[in-house]
Amino acid sequence: MRVVVGKFIEKMKKRWGVDTFGGLLLILFIFSITGFSTLYVRKLAFDWIGIGPATPLWLEIIAWALIVFPAYQLLFLLFGFVLGQFEFVWNFEKKSLNRIKNLFTSNK
Repeated sequence: MRVVVGKFIEKMKKRWGVDTFGGLLLILFIFSITGFSTLYVRKLAFDWIGIGPATPLWLEIIAWALIVFPAYQLLFLLFGFVLGQFEFVWNFEKKSLNRIKNLFTSNK
């Protein structure tokens, strides 16, 4: 088990271009704090606009796309900047958003 974890850590360091285990932990921390913060923003925003258990699913999906998704992107950039990993976060964002764009555009 220890060997598998070690290989995974080395693979992630190489994939993300990180030299140290601490750098990898910092990036993972940025992902986690962004996720938790986004949940908080979602709760505040959904409570504020009145989305609850009785809200139709289609309306909740639209609100999620308009509020939660952009909030995650902005918080990810903010935490990356504050924690000194803006270059990594910015490049990760560009790749991720490009993949999403490619889902909706044809590659002719």
